[in-house]
Amino acid sequence: MLNNLLSLLNPETIYLMANWGIIPFWLLLIFAPNHAITAFFVQSIIVPLILGTAYVFLSYNLYLENNIFDGFELYDGIDGLYSMFSNENLLLIFWLHFLAISLFAGAWIARDSRKYFIPRIITVFSLILTYFSGPVGLIIYWFLRIFFAKKISFND
Repeated sequence: MLNNLLSLLNPETIYLMANWGIIPFWLLLIFAPNHAITAFFVQSIIVPLILGTAYVFLSYNLYLENNIFDGFELYDGIDGLYSMFSNENLLLIFWLHFLAISLFAGAWIARDSRKYFIPRIITVFSLILTYFSGPVGLIIYWFLRIFFAKKISFND
């Protein structure tokens, strides 16, 4: 039974579950940002815990394959990064990292937009951009926020 479960938890399955599984949380942020369900699931630690569990599982599998730091060439230049991402476990670990951080940024945008009474239609645009391109959506939201908040703040 446990072996059957572990055989399902391969990188491809984890990738598909994470990619498709994150969409409902983004939809909650876009369509029901003030709802209690959104606060419970998206504004809490639940999603990062789920993604973090997959992250730890993949890291452990990487450790079992070889030393987890073998092939960790993040700071060796673009060729090192390319080489590092040829390992599907490492590539998936970084993808889960991106999904978690993007959702965190989206949740912050939703909370912050309430604080400054930014219209939802504008917030939705920023959330969609954050979902697809992370920092681009965050930057656009920040510029829109300056207009609505009537102040520039780098540490809110």
